[in-house]
Amino acid sequence: MRVLIISDIHANTPALEAVLKDAGEYDMIIHAGDIVDYNPYPREAIDAVRKLNIMSVMGNHDRDVALGTPYGYNPYAAMSLRWTSRVLNDQEKRFLLNLPERLDLNLGGVKVFVCHGSPKDLVDEYVFPEYPQDEMRRWLRETGAHLIVLGHTHVPFIRRFEEGVVMNPGSVGQSRDGDPRASYAVLTVQDGRFEVDMRRVHYDIEKVAKDILKAGLPKFLAERLFHGL
Repeated sequence: MRVLIISDIHANTPALEAVLKDAGEYDMIIHAGDIVDYNPYPREAIDAVRKLNIMSVMGNHDRDVALGTPYGYNPYAAMSLRWTSRVLNDQEKRFLLNLPERLDLNLGGVKVFVCHGSPKDLVDEYVFPEYPQDEMRRWLRETGAHLIVLGHTHVPFIRRFEEGVVMNPGSVGQSRDGDPRASYAVLTVQDGRFEVDMRRVHYDIEKVAKDILKAGLPKFLAERLFHGL
């Protein structure tokens, strides 16, 4: 079984298309939340998730766009959130609100736990690479998962332990680790064993940046894509 693991599409469908083209054949796609916001194609992103049968959890932006609650965000993010909330229709917002906060999957005997934040705060906690490893190991024991997939930070990492693996595939739509390329991972499962490989792929940032400005979204959101920040 070959599974694409992605996160934080953030309404960037050109980046998603580049990931799918680069990845080749796959059996399913798992998404660790934040389908929308920041970038100018929220309706297209939701449509892609539906058509591709992507298994996605809810991210904080999915929730807050659907509810129209831009509280606790910086001014650029709040402006984008309000814009996205205006663009989406009621059906699309209901789709976002109906996303689960967690997924518990069994993929060929490999137990996979997926959430946007962390097992102790499913939507909102930030887990960066330097997060205490003892805590990650505790999550693996408590969930019984062989693999825990997180999102939210836009920073990819893999931590391998005796108990299993904790990972973040990075962001498809708005990288923040200094590498502007779209980030994703490939999970290969065979005979109850698994491997995870991280990948990067270029996409047409120039087009997305122009469309951000055309939509009237903050210039900062366009500029940051070129720097992966």
